[in-house]
Amino acid sequence: MDLSWTEEQINYKEQIVAFAKEHLSQGVVARDATCEFSKKDWKKCADFGIQGLATPLAYGGYKDKVDILTATLAMEGLGYGCKDNGLLFGLNAQMWTVQLPIAEFGTELQKNKYLKKFTSGEWIGCHGLTEPNAGSDVFNMETTAKKVEGGYIINGRKHLITLAPIADVALVFCITNPKLGKWGVSGFIIEKGTEGFTQGENKPKMGLRTVPIGDLIFKDCFVPDENRLGTEGAGWSITTTSLEYDRGGLLGSQLGAMERQLEESISFIKGRKQFGKSIGSFQSVSNRIANMKLRLETSRLLLYKIAYLKSIGKSAMMEAALLKLQLSESFIESSLDAIRTHGGGGYLSENEIERDLRDAVGGVIYAGTSDIQRNIIANLLGI
Repeated sequence: MDLSWTEEQINYKEQIVAFAKEHLSQGVVARDATCEFSKKDWKKCADFGIQGLATPLAYGGYKDKVDILTATLAMEGLGYGCKDNGLLFGLNAQMWTVQLPIAEFGTELQKNKYLKKFTSGEWIGCHGLTEPNAGSDVFNMETTAKKVEGGYIINGRKHLITLAPIADVALVFCITNPKLGKWGVSGFIIEKGTEGFTQGENKPKMGLRTVPIGDLIFKDCFVPDENRLGTEGAGWSITTTSLEYDRGGLLGSQLGAMERQLEESISFIKGRKQFGKSIGSFQSVSNRIANMKLRLETSRLLLYKIAYLKSIGKSAMMEAALLKLQLSESFIESSLDAIRTHGGGGYLSENEIERDLRDAVGGVIYAGTSDIQRNIIANLLGI
């Protein structure tokens, strides 16, 4: 596996870093305090071409020209240059769990109708899988889609769904045949305003406060056959296909944030003097920096391995679980180290150091908890 990058790929990453620094990192402290999502910045990303990374050329994107390795590097650059972790979380959620599944499993009608609007930033899409009683055991879901003439009647609730309160379109997974377990789950594309479909309010939370999260409620909601994604019972395949890409993109953004943390911490300790010398000369401080570097590079190797495996068409289920566990835990630890290194200033919201820690905590919960990742790893090892 060659982990080197071409000059073209490096230049592309540098362009994204420059774009993110200039256009996506202003006013984050204020938006974080009020749980405000920036539709303006979302549209800037679309105009730059970010959402296009998950859409084929025929439907307004760049997926044919930009391979998964380059897309992963792009998301890393975005995380490095943009301090709005909530915005990046929302972008990855739409790109890899809504756009990618439609591109892979959708009909021509669905691709033409939805992908172009997602890519342009005109529409926002959410991925409805988790439920109040189906989190880690997600395929124990209770939301049902009953077949009727011309379509399906959906009843149930999706819970803690990223972008749910503001989404124009929801990709929702429901039980169509309870006797088949996970093979009885099907996906449906449901548009805002559909009768029987209600979007809950944004729920304030500890971190990632700049991306809305809420519920999707369905009460006798009729969805036509043409809005089913893939064949009936394809929900498991759709979900697993997108999961590895989602983790690669999302965790790529977090890797970029960890690299920014490290560089900012090094810069700070070089300029900070106590007892007549740089605080970097104190072993307790320098050891924290060494630990941050170790976490960064071990996480980077796992991230690039996933991108490589996907680029050659191989499964990366084990690697995705390892990366999710390693990077989400590492982001928390490095965020704590960054705060300790910056001292009292790191504890103040205005300095934008403590926010990374609040944003990082969600990483050990969403998209499969750390406990679940350990179970997956053990199962794949035959235990």
